[in-house]
Amino acid sequence: MTEPPGLPVTFRPTRTRVVLLSAGAVLCAVLVGLGLVLQASAGERISFAVTGLLFLGVLTLLARPRVTADERGVTVVNLTTTRTLAWAEVLRVNLRQGDPWVSLDLSDGTSLPAMGIQPGIAREQAVSDANALRALAERHGTGQEHPH
Repeated sequence: MTEPPGLPVTFRPTRTRVVLLSAGAVLCAVLVGLGLVLQASAGERISFAVTGLLFLGVLTLLARPRVTADERGVTVVNLTTTRTLAWAEVLRVNLRQGDPWVSLDLSDGTSLPAMGIQPGIAREQAVSDANALRALAERHGTGQEHPH
């Protein structure tokens, strides 16, 4: 079993986040810059700037996911939702080959995607983070070891 990290701890796809936020900032700057230098109507110039801001907004939204664990439980922040769970609600942490992100099996029989741990462009980090979250769930949850 992996030794759990100290609490509180936040897991997020850092490399993916850097790529998304950098691309969003560059794209926004280019489109706003084009809007400023174009010899066009005010409406067309504004549309370039608004499009740049929309791209930045969407890429910022895609960079939002994270999983935060503390003494009380786990907070899962996905694209548009946030859910806080007590440790006892988290039965198992899953990251199987080919999964786009971790999923949590919950005590109510459902599962919850945890997009803050995703293999994307940093598979080794995602596996390490999934193992750390699994160790935390086993230590703080029901106290039962679960198969991986």
